Amino acid sequence: MSDHDSARQREFDALLRTQRVWDLPGLPGFDAEAAPGDPLALFHRWFADAVAAGQPEPHTATLATVDEEDRPDARTLMLHGADERGWHFASHATSAKGRQLAARPHAALHFYWSALARQIRLRGTVTAGSSAEGQADLHARSTGALAAALTGRQSEVLGSGDELARASRAAWDRAAAEPEAPVPGWTLYVLRPEEAEFFQGDERRRHVRLRYRRAAPGARDGGGWLRELLWP
Repeated sequence: MSDHDSARQREFDALLRTQRVWDLPGLPGFDAEAAPGDPLALFHRWFADAVAAGQPEPHTATLATVDEEDRPDARTLMLHGADERGWHFASHATSAKGRQLAARPHAALHFYWSALARQIRLRGTVTAGSSAEGQADLHARSTGALAAALTGRQSEVLGSGDELARASRAAWDRAAAEPEAPVPGWTLYVLRPEEAEFFQGDERRRHVRLRYRRAAPGARDGGGWLRELLWP
């Protein structure tokens, strides 16, 4: 490593060490004993808390999948819903994540809300909705979302920025003129969690971690959720 590279590395290391986490005053507490018996209810509550706290883009999450060689892959996307079926997101079936989910329909979703020092981890099985569900989801969104979907070719190699600009202009024009324009392959996915973990950060590092695990069908609790605290 050259002297210049060494100096740059030392500068980066020094900058990194000055960063702080969860130094915010008045972080919320989390009484895990009083948490609802269903992770969906707690997610709805925490999401509303994140919005009220001014968390930027609280509906974004990291989706983790595995590729054909079982190597992990991750990207940030938008949540499209959370209900009794599971947590919803969408993409082209031909995208990298679409192909990965078709081959290995297991994934994890991760939400991080720094304004409240909270994160949520979900792991489970992913199913693809019908074509009608995918189109309905897309057409309920913005013109920009439709234009992006119409641009298509997600994850393919791009020849140039000009090529993207031309395709994007044409897609925006069509989206504005045809708000119900179909996008074949646009798919609504639903992650049905087997595990859901809720993490509340604490400035003294006494973090609270509550994990829900789906009970086996036929269990004494009727196949509901088991709850357990985890060491931070």
